[in-house]
Amino acid sequence: MTGQRLGAVADDFTGATDLAGNWASRGLRTSVLLGVPEDSSDLGGGDDDAVVVALKTRSAPPQEARDLSVRAGRFLLERGCVQLYDKYCSTFDSTPRGNIGPVADALLELTGADRAVVVPSFPDNGRTVYQGHLFVGGTLLHESPMKDHPLTPMRDSHVPRLLAAQTRHHVGLVTLDRVEGGPDVLRRALDDQARAGCRLVVVDAVRPRDLTTIAEATRSDRLVTGGSGLALGMPRRAGERRALRSVPGHRVILSGSASTATREQVRRAAGRVTSVRLDVEQLLARPSAYLAQLVDALSASWRAEPRRPALVYSVASTDDLRRTRHLGTDASRLVEDAHAQLAVALSDAGATEFLVAGGETSGAVMRALGVRRLAVGQALAPGVSWLGGTTAAGRHHNFVLKSGNFGSPDLFLTAWEALV
Repeated sequence: MTGQRLGAVADDFTGATDLAGNWASRGLRTSVLLGVPEDSSDLGGGDDDAVVVALKTRSAPPQEARDLSVRAGRFLLERGCVQLYDKYCSTFDSTPRGNIGPVADALLELTGADRAVVVPSFPDNGRTVYQGHLFVGGTLLHESPMKDHPLTPMRDSHVPRLLAAQTRHHVGLVTLDRVEGGPDVLRRALDDQARAGCRLVVVDAVRPRDLTTIAEATRSDRLVTGGSGLALGMPRRAGERRALRSVPGHRVILSGSASTATREQVRRAAGRVTSVRLDVEQLLARPSAYLAQLVDALSASWRAEPRRPALVYSVASTDDLRRTRHLGTDASRLVEDAHAQLAVALSDAGATEFLVAGGETSGAVMRALGVRRLAVGQALAPGVSWLGGTTAAGRHHNFVLKSGNFGSPDLFLTAWEALV
C-alpha cells in the first residue's frame, strides 16, 4: 500500500489517536476526524497519508455501531483510501452482542473483502495472542483486571470463541508457526482459511516482528481488523513526524479512567500538581454549583502559578472505584459529563493544553469543545501522542487523549516536556 492513503474506523477516541500515533511513527502524515464528517472539508489540506475516523461505538447498541462504522468506512473509501483498518481495543473489549463482530461483519460487506485478519496483539504494550488466547502483560485476559471492566467484563481469553459469539461468519485461527514461516506462508494460510469458509481469521502474534509479517502478508487486503499494534508492522515511509509547539496558557489533566495504570499516574501526580478529586455525591446533589466551584478553585491556582498543571480525577484508589461502581452506570455518565463541562469552562478560563485519560472521557471532552479534526504530533509512549486541534470557539489547543491502561507512571508530569 506504499504511497496510497489508508483509512481507519476506530470505536473510541483514544483508540483512534493510539492508531494515528502508530501510523505517524511509521512516517505517515496522519489526522484524526472526530465523528463521521459531513464533507471533505474536514480532511484539511487533503495531503495526509492516513486518516482515522474516531467514533464512540464500543458500547453503543450494535445496530448504531454498524451504521456509524459503515458511514465512516464509506466516507474513507469514497475519498481514495485503498485499505480500511477496523480498530478496536487490544483487550478485545466487547460482549456477546458486540460490537467487534457486528462492525467487522458490516465492513466486510462494505469492502467486499473475502476475509479479514483479527489482530488484537500489541506486544510493545503487553498484548499478545498465542494459540488464539489473548494475554495482557503475560496474564490471560480473563484473569487480568479486564475481568472486572464496568462496561465490558472479559471472562474468556480465547479470541476465536469471543468473536464467534458476535459474528454471523465462521472464525478461523492461524497459529504462530505459520506466522513465523514468513509473509508468503502466512498469506497462503489466510487464503486457506478463506476457502474453508472463515471470513474472519484470528492471527497469533507475540513479538513485534510477527506484526511486520502480518502487515506484509495483508498489504493488499481491502480490510484488516485489530488493535493499533498492527500499524507498527508496516514499512516505514520517509515522511517527517509533525512537532507541535506549546500553546501559551494553562495546563489541565482530566482523568476519567479507572484503570490500574491511570490510578498510578494519578497517584504519582497528585502531590506535585494542583489536584482535585471529583466528588460524585456533590455532582449528584448540586452539579452546576459544584462544577463552578471547581473552576474557581483551579483558576485561583493558575493565578498563582500559570503553567502549573491542574489535575481533576474521578478515581485514584480501589475505594474510589468501589464507590463509583456502587452508584452505577448513571454515576459513570455523570462523571463523563462533568469532565466535558469542565473542559469547556477551563478553556474559557484560559486552559490551552489538555491531557485526558479514558476513552469515554476523551470522547465527551472533544465533543463538548467542538473539535472536529486533530493533527498528530510528538509521541509520548506506545499509543500516546500529542495532538493539535481547534475548538468550535476558534481556539487552538494541544491534547493528549490517553487510553486508560497506556502511558508511563509519570506521564501526567512529563508529557508537557515533549512540546517544542
